Amino acid sequence: MAWVTALMLAVAMVCIPQAVAMDDGTATDAVTVDIDTATAPVTAQSGYHLTLDIANPTDHALPAGTVTLSTNVHYTFISRTDIQQWAQDEVGIPTPQVLAEVQTPEIAPGGTATVAIDVNADNAVLTSIAEWGPKPLRIDFHTDGTSVETHTFLTRSAEGLNGAATPALNVTVALPLSSTQWQVDTDDLTTLLTDGADSDVVSLSKTGEAQVKEQTQLLNNHPGVQVIADPTYLDAMRMPIRSSAIMQPAGFDITAYAAAYTSRYDRTGIRAEDWNAATALAQYRQALGDDEAELDAVAWQGSASWTQQALTTAKRQGYDTVVATSDFSDMSLGIVRTDTTVVPTDAGDVTVLAAQPVLSGLAQGQATSQTATAERTAGGRLVRFVAQSAFYQMEQPYTERNLLICLDSSTDTATLDALLSAIEQSPWLQMTDLHTLMSATPSATGQDALLAVPDSDGAGQAVSERFTPALDALSNANDVVIRFRDSVLTDAQEESMKASEDTQALARQDADSVTHRSENTTAWVNQLLAVNRRCALHALSYNATADSATLAGPQTIAETLFNAVRITPIESLNVVSETANMPVTVSNALPYPVRVQVSATTDSMTIVTSRLVDVVVPPTSEEQTTLAIRVSTSGTANAQLTLLDREGNAFGAAQSTTITSALQISDMSGFIIIVCAVLLGIAGLWRQFHRVKDPDE
Repeated sequence: MAWVTALMLAVAMVCIPQAVAMDDGTATDAVTVDIDTATAPVTAQSGYHLTLDIANPTDHALPAGTVTLSTNVHYTFISRTDIQQWAQDEVGIPTPQVLAEVQTPEIAPGGTATVAIDVNADNAVLTSIAEWGPKPLRIDFHTDGTSVETHTFLTRSAEGLNGAATPALNVTVALPLSSTQWQVDTDDLTTLLTDGADSDVVSLSKTGEAQVKEQTQLLNNHPGVQVIADPTYLDAMRMPIRSSAIMQPAGFDITAYAAAYTSRYDRTGIRAEDWNAATALAQYRQALGDDEAELDAVAWQGSASWTQQALTTAKRQGYDTVVATSDFSDMSLGIVRTDTTVVPTDAGDVTVLAAQPVLSGLAQGQATSQTATAERTAGGRLVRFVAQSAFYQMEQPYTERNLLICLDSSTDTATLDALLSAIEQSPWLQMTDLHTLMSATPSATGQDALLAVPDSDGAGQAVSERFTPALDALSNANDVVIRFRDSVLTDAQEESMKASEDTQALARQDADSVTHRSENTTAWVNQLLAVNRRCALHALSYNATADSATLAGPQTIAETLFNAVRITPIESLNVVSETANMPVTVSNALPYPVRVQVSATTDSMTIVTSRLVDVVVPPTSEEQTTLAIRVSTSGTANAQLTLLDREGNAFGAAQSTTITSALQISDMSGFIIIVCAVLLGIAGLWRQFHRVKDPDE
């Protein structure tokens, strides 16, 4: 049969025109024919139903035309190259049987026409298919001056056909249950900053809450899906979704962390215990409200590869198993297999569950090639997924294998529902659970397994561009909190202010908030740092974006702390003596006391102030201090007042005021008047003794 197939291919290459042209000879790539929905798989009762979208982005109308579907009911794909070349329109497999032909309407410039094609189950072409599996399906759109050809597949199931049944191909379909829809609750954050009361701060947005409902319904409809859940996501749900395993908290990107950024993460405040397996289990138990709950912890791959360093890092964090979504499956073998590898590391063995790249890529919205035009849409990729999975089963029908298919939690639920329904309706596929895959005989262990480990982390410029701004912002925000703790805040007990604080609270009628505050500044700052870490974990997740909304939390905390302590604006001051005092009021909007210095400078040598004065400001109140002024002449000077921390570093907004002096005698103008009087007196005496006297005198 191989020589027959080869002959048919050769004939097709000669006989079937591959070029697509307009009347004027220009290419018509601008006109596209895309698959919206298609029957996959085809059964004896299903018939075949296809919906196409024909887009006309040109500046002229496309006349009415035809769409023709043709196939080859006797053709069997014999290799991966064979099936891929057909998808990429690189091989001319003959399609002599016309399945359907329908008329298309005129399409206006910039318009799109939707064309529905329905083929009954008793259609002669469909009923003539004697063997199950993928068949080539050619879609031809033709109108005056325009022809567009698209290659896809028609996959017939074995249902209703004669022939011996073969074992189904085992597939484990894993969904990483996490979310990008995290937000910082500004009200909760304000409460923490102004009242000192702890709160969640990081929560799901409205979009995230709606996503939970959709995912819950999806998983209820498809119980075979293996959920590997972010425990912080489960904790944010009112009713946690059933899960097969838990991943690292917040989906923290372990592979990026291990790739090149390890030292930079320290400045963000993130600690190793924030994302290890023990913490993941503790958060899972909290989500369920069950202190005895148990579930396997499986680390999910991030934006870099599972290198030896990354695997070692995961193992040291308590993850015995990891999922490799890319860069770990060896496709050079020519066959698909159970891709489970046990890799030795310095910290112990790690089991790597590698996703089948072609099926997982299609499931996650990735075409197998840019030139596979039918795979531009979700409907086209679903058709290819069904055809490819059937081909894999037919490749080795009696070999026991278990393929891992990784989904993407950001894919819309309608697309996931269609994919999962197609898997469930494909009798050559059998969905298995995660434990079955984890227990499967590994394809490689020991030194053989090391050969599968990527040499490079693959963290290129795109990864750097995503993580570098986030790391910088989080590190700077964390530095601000540490600096404020160490050089501005002071302990309420140390300053003996707790009693007066309570008294003032009653007077201000905010006693309720005081009772909910932490007992000291250390506990409060630890709450702020904990919020920073929660935000940082989500911002540095494997599926976060560079402008993650959770970055706002640490930045808001940093901005609020130093802006909450400020000098009250001062009115101009008039001085009528050589010395005076300038009152300065420092306000503190925070729920804990601060110790700061007020620095004052003037732009005059004759009107000066004392340079520094210490002040302790109670919680949510003001404190007044004074600066000494010394004046040696009349005039005006501008004084600038700045707050300094205990290390002498300025913070907050500076305040300026004008000092005006009006001395009478003891100033320079008085001295000038006296000198002039003396000179005039001397001149008068000289004149008196040297003038010529009148004889009568």
